Amino acid sequence: MSSPCGPQHAPAGDVGAALLMIDSRLRSIYEGTSESEDRAEQRELMEHFTSSMGPRSVHDLLDGACTLIYMYMTWLRQAHEEHDKDVIEYVVPPLVASMRVMTRSIRPEAIPTMAGLVIAAGTGLSPSLWRQQYGEWTEAEMTPLEATCFLLAEHINRIAEDQEFATRLITDALTRAEEEL
Repeated sequence: MSSPCGPQHAPAGDVGAALLMIDSRLRSIYEGTSESEDRAEQRELMEHFTSSMGPRSVHDLLDGACTLIYMYMTWLRQAHEEHDKDVIEYVVPPLVASMRVMTRSIRPEAIPTMAGLVIAAGTGLSPSLWRQQYGEWTEAEMTPLEATCFLLAEHINRIAEDQEFATRLITDALTRAEEEL
């Protein structure tokens, strides 16, 4: 039975912009950029980026981030199934634990929503459509959404033992999709 939250019903959004943000964050962590340098650079990049966005672009970026979560969880589900493991069991608890220690960036009340997005994606549903059931995105969910994408990408990179694997995974999928058009 098809769900109204199935990925075939969801807009992909601006996956490229969402990936750019996550890749930038990953690179700064891997390169060991200091926290203050990273914050200043990220703040400047985000201010420049968001000042050029209209309301539709913001929604496209949010949908793009949800598409990243869906694609990352699809890859993780396949990787875990190869070893007869449940992706929810092995991905969600460490993700929640990581977010719980990020007290300056993530408010505790945002964590269940982010876990729900990941579980929705892990069960084959669109995170974007799943979230839409509960109303509009809030300002307090923006950083946790970015952190969720980042943490999933970093988890994939650790599994693959390749710091660029998660980014390549998405760029390769985008390239294949473009070639099919």
